[in-house]
Amino acid sequence: MKSIYKSLAGKEKILSQYEEYLAQFDSLIGRDYVKTRFGSTHVLKFGKADGKPLFIFQGGNCINPVTLSWFRGLLTDYTVYAPDTVGHPGYSDETRISAADESFAQWIQDIMDHYHIEKCAFIGPSYGGGIILRLAAFSPERIDCAVLVAPAGIILGSKLVMIRKILIPMLSYKVNGSANSLRKIANTMSLNSMNQLDEEIIGSIFKYTTLEQEMPKLTTLDELKNYHAPTLVIAGTEDLFFPGKKIFQKAEGLFGQQLEIKSYQMGHFPSRENLEKIDTDIRAFLKKHY
Repeated sequence: MKSIYKSLAGKEKILSQYEEYLAQFDSLIGRDYVKTRFGSTHVLKFGKADGKPLFIFQGGNCINPVTLSWFRGLLTDYTVYAPDTVGHPGYSDETRISAADESFAQWIQDIMDHYHIEKCAFIGPSYGGGIILRLAAFSPERIDCAVLVAPAGIILGSKLVMIRKILIPMLSYKVNGSANSLRKIANTMSLNSMNQLDEEIIGSIFKYTTLEQEMPKLTTLDELKNYHAPTLVIAGTEDLFFPGKKIFQKAEGLFGQQLEIKSYQMGHFPSRENLEKIDTDIRAFLKKHY
């Protein structure tokens, strides 16, 4: 198995940051390693032991606790399962699997079966949203309802803009470790609201890992012909990866009457103020549909 890390020291640095971030959570009730057909998957378990099950998937090229923290307010209300995505930074196996076929749907099924969960609610930010859409395409019967936050798998932003505002500063950062280059990326991704630890973690991932460059496949209407679960899509007007306006235009055709949408003036990383609004939106949605 080829490592996604460029060095053992780099891997240890990122896992140390993982533990530092995880220490901020106060409702962790367990950490499991679940065997799947794609390798061992590390799963964080939060909340009430007898609560309704809720899966939350991490953003891509990130560590689980960072994007999981966006939904901190939900962690005590449900039994939350938060897997480290295989092939991404974290404690799961480093096997990279396709996000264009049924592989991620099978991966999720294996985890759900391990916990004897037939059907439940899902939340996915960014790449995690794209993973949920793979499940919706191949095993829609496993989804009670879904929340997609700044999701991959629906539409992509301008590649030219991403090259100019993300890729070029990233290359500069990799070459000379420029703090200014890293700050430019962080500010672009978050509309100048990213906290220092998140910025440091992003810098470590840029520096020490081979990034996953393949985004989840753009979902087609035909793939969702059997998917009828209520779906909330939350997106940012200033998100250069997945622009809100384009996301909503495509989502309306994909999800039809089961779609609910919420738009905020935010980048790919929400500000603290927007996270409070997102928490309110998700709570209302889950109360209504789950």
